[in-house]
Amino acid sequence: MSGLGIRKLSVDHMVSMLSGTYISLIKNRIAFREFPSVMLWGPPGVGKSQGVRQIAEKIKNETGKNVRITDVRLLLFNPVDLRGIPTANEDKTLAVWLKPQIFQMDPSETVVNILFLDEITAAPTSVQAAAYQITLDRTVGEHKLPENCIVIAAGNRVTDRSVSYNMPKALANRLCHLEIEGNLSAWHKWAIQNDIHPFVVGFIEYNSSSLLRSEGMELAFPTPRSWEMVSNILNFVSDNMDEVFPMIVGCVGEKTGDLFKTWTEVYKGIPSVEDIFLSGKGDVPAEKELRIALKSAMVRYAKKCKNKELIDNSIKYSCKLPWSFRKQLLQDYIKITEISDIVEANEVYKTAVKDGLEC
Repeated sequence: MSGLGIRKLSVDHMVSMLSGTYISLIKNRIAFREFPSVMLWGPPGVGKSQGVRQIAEKIKNETGKNVRITDVRLLLFNPVDLRGIPTANEDKTLAVWLKPQIFQMDPSETVVNILFLDEITAAPTSVQAAAYQITLDRTVGEHKLPENCIVIAAGNRVTDRSVSYNMPKALANRLCHLEIEGNLSAWHKWAIQNDIHPFVVGFIEYNSSSLLRSEGMELAFPTPRSWEMVSNILNFVSDNMDEVFPMIVGCVGEKTGDLFKTWTEVYKGIPSVEDIFLSGKGDVPAEKELRIALKSAMVRYAKKCKNKELIDNSIKYSCKLPWSFRKQLLQDYIKITEISDIVEANEVYKTAVKDGLEC
């Protein structure tokens, strides 16, 4: 139980629970209005917004419907903006309100709309109050949300030291509240599946406290979001730390950046990953740091090569590794959708992971 009096969940757990709920509603033809609007609480960068996108993807894959997310930042609105622009009716006797563009949603059966009210707690109380109708009555002034619309809100807690206002009780009571927390195993699985650079994956495995940490009043600090930014720099700009180090520090802060740069030096001491995959042979590092670095590099190489012979060679090499590292490596392999069939058919995997025996 959290300090908010609600349950803490990992992003994975939240995505699985909510996507399963919405898919069930769709398949049983139950209106979304019968299920409460959801409020996701959590520190900056923990993955709330990304979780909503994952929910949309799961709904699309399971139902075949076209899922469209309308991302609304209430901080940028005045209360009247949500109602629309007033104009005269046809005979100029009454005022009518033009619907805001953000609420122009496709109401057809083949579509699911998600109205995502992000950073709702950063909006002044008067704007939050204007969201009452949206979350409970699914209306905005004279305008109604379509029946195929899911409403999800998200925001930071007051204790997160970000721009945040206390949520009015009347609004809070209209929502189903879930608190999202940083979870190492869930992040690790996501990182492997989403091409996060092995420098980052290995560092977080070695120094788990650096996944999510506030560093006083510093502008840059480590979160799952900022580590994704670091990975993008390494993947798309350069993995030469001397070239990109100021940008790395600009994402995660100087203290964490220094630790990360020191960590990346470890990769110079691991055996050639390419040779391991080509021949199934190679030296075995003795130090724990080198083994973690090697494992992250092998997982990344396996995901990119998608070649049965090469992956089988790397699994053959894994028999030289201590039991715990071999098991972790193969468990990481199986998380990669593109190669999971190859791994499951491998005899070493069946023995080492499924049966718990030595090679």
